[in-house]
Amino acid sequence: MVVRQETRPDTGAAGSPSEFRSAVASMQAARLRPEVLCEELPAPQRIAPYAAAVSADVTVDDTDLGTGRLILLHDPAGNDAWDGTFRCVAYARADIETDLITDPMLADVGWTWLTDALAGHGASYSAISGTVTRVATESFGGMADEDGTAQIEIRASWTPVAVGDGPLDVGPHVEAWGELLCTAVGLPPVPDGVAVMPSRRGQRGTTR
Repeated sequence: MVVRQETRPDTGAAGSPSEFRSAVASMQAARLRPEVLCEELPAPQRIAPYAAAVSADVTVDDTDLGTGRLILLHDPAGNDAWDGTFRCVAYARADIETDLITDPMLADVGWTWLTDALAGHGASYSAISGTVTRVATESFGGMADEDGTAQIEIRASWTPVAVGDGPLDVGPHVEAWGELLCTAVGLPPVPDGVAVMPSRRGQRGTTR
């Protein structure tokens, strides 16, 4: 995975802190399911001094079923709202069956997909927050013959926490985000003991 890094104009990529470069390297080492096409994404430059970002589409039989992005922010000075110097910001959107849109438990279930994925991949975190949104679309007039659609959108942010005395490993957080995307589109989980093959990376003309 090639992850685009962004820094403030007066720092330059070569001047980014070693802990940020190490965290980005761990993002690149993450292993995602083959249904997940992951590529670099221009990172925001005004939220934090340093940032790296990726986007992904979940594709099955040449059909895109879901999409998302993950941004890693770093502020060496720390951020009280983050409770740390790093922050993961994630987004996931997936098509769902229209009859699920009225399920009162859908939002709770969607949030559980994220927290279960983080726990399942051993991604330690703190200060998590976010929203789960249900979107239903109905067509009228000249488009009345088109079927209605429904989507679920999950937006979340959390502070990744290093395990032990080692450097921050963002790989488990990226893998949890990838699992969230796959769960949201309805893909069955990978059975225990089955190795996850690397996903296709950067196949849509990304800029390096």
